[in-house]
Amino acid sequence: MKYISFAIPCYNSEAYMEKAIQSVLKGGEDVEIIIVNDGSKDKTKKIARHYAESYPSIVKAVNKENGGHGDAVNSGLSHATGRYFKVVDSDDWVDEEALMKILDAVKGFVQAESEVDMIVSNYVYEKVGMEHKKVIHYRNVLPQNQIFHWDDIGHFRLDQYILMHSVIYRTEMLKLCQLRLPKHTFYVDNIYVYYPLPHVRNLYYLDVDFYRYFIGREDQSVNEKVMISRIDQQIFVTRAMIDMYELRMIPSKKLKKYMVNYLAIMMTVSSILCIRSKKKENLEKKTELWRYLKKRDYGTYMRIRHGILGQTTNLPGKSGQKVSSMAYSVARRLIGFN
Repeated sequence: MKYISFAIPCYNSEAYMEKAIQSVLKGGEDVEIIIVNDGSKDKTKKIARHYAESYPSIVKAVNKENGGHGDAVNSGLSHATGRYFKVVDSDDWVDEEALMKILDAVKGFVQAESEVDMIVSNYVYEKVGMEHKKVIHYRNVLPQNQIFHWDDIGHFRLDQYILMHSVIYRTEMLKLCQLRLPKHTFYVDNIYVYYPLPHVRNLYYLDVDFYRYFIGREDQSVNEKVMISRIDQQIFVTRAMIDMYELRMIPSKKLKKYMVNYLAIMMTVSSILCIRSKKKENLEKKTELWRYLKKRDYGTYMRIRHGILGQTTNLPGKSGQKVSSMAYSVARRLIGFN
């Protein structure tokens, strides 16, 4: 039995993918590693084949035409046979000690026939040039080492939202809720985390520093200049999240609040990037995005627009835009995401 399937989407990843693979291999026969070669033009395919041949009972090498990160995740999920599913980006890695603790927890769920839909653990910003690594934990928000429900969660700080790095989903739950990420689109990790939430019935949190999120490459998708150049994709993902649910219909008040706040962060990031681009057409896209939310879900629009984030990103005039941009810069340094 494979307890966790790890999908490693790779595109021209020859320089760093082996560190990700080697870190997950520490799980031995308890894990399944699905290396998805997303139409790479370098030696990614050759490296994936080498690991599949060297560890035939653990590693699968999947080759496909280029479809982007989200499509590679879709492919990994379709090939997954493990009880749980985790995405590890090819330039990231996982901690061996934490991996063993998570595997022990999953084995306990399976043996007790009490599997949870979602496992949460900590992640670490492995930021280039930073001596002290920032750890994102949830010990003040989520009950530890026990199965719990959405109504048991506490209040998330801005830098504590659950990202792809911190989540492991039950594989069958992801397949049943028909998660499909769009092709050739960046920032779909937000959809990956957001869309399944109302389908999650129970959760489990381990306070271990599991995922190591490498950040600092100039070509990374979370580099600010790169994000501004891809503002249309950021807005596309935000609109897709607006369309997913009538948030007023979410039965759990705490989950509904969490999802509204998550959407507020997405609206803020999209808005500030439009402002920082200093392009008139992008400022018009920002206005249109807020207009779209207002038309699609007026109640959610009012909550976000008149919240702290909504007010900060909609200050009038050039002076207001400057204040919004400064607030974003402060938040970026605090959170450390790019």
